[in-house]
Amino acid sequence: QVVLVESGGGLVQAGDSLRLSCAASGIAFSAYNMGWYRQAPGKQRELVASITGDGITNYADSVKGRFTISTDNAKNTVYLQMNSLNPGDTAIYYCNAVRILNIGGQRRVYWGQGTQVTVSS
Repeated sequence: QVVLVESGGGLVQAGDSLRLSCAASGIAFSAYNMGWYRQAPGKQRELVASITGDGITNYADSVKGRFTISTDNAKNTVYLQMNSLNPGDTAIYYCNAVRILNIGGQRRVYWGQGTQVTVSS
């Protein structure tokens, strides 16, 4: 059984930092591309940051320079360090694991249950 468990969310003030963690079980962690998505009220879920099994990272423009995604393969955990938070970062943050199965684009995708991040002004 595949389980992704996020933690680290909470209520902070603008300018503060938070570190989100996502512990994965039931998958060959290093074979997956890991990502963080977020969904604010009334908005679509959007990609925040992703990291491939080779360590290649990608960030949404809105978080570049403020957020850092990283992994610890020994702990099967992906992190999202969030600095200089602002109210626009308020959302539920979801962990995502994706494995490309073939050149045809078939994928195996898993999601965590989400963790709330609220940034007050």
